[in-house]
Amino acid sequence: MEHNASIGCTVTECKYHCKDDNYCTLEQIQVVKHEPQASTVQCTDCGSFEIR
Repeated sequence: MEHNASIGCTVTECKYHCKDDNYCTLEQIQVVKHEPQASTVQCTDCGSFEIR
């Protein structure tokens, strides 16, 4: 799969992770928050994640 050089990713468990290097293969991802107001990196996640 061809990767998107604009989206770095080290989550190898995701089905969209490029197997050849640490990038995502999606054209875009959805970043989501799980707090009413995001104040730290821990408050956000990649909403496009799907288990491999």
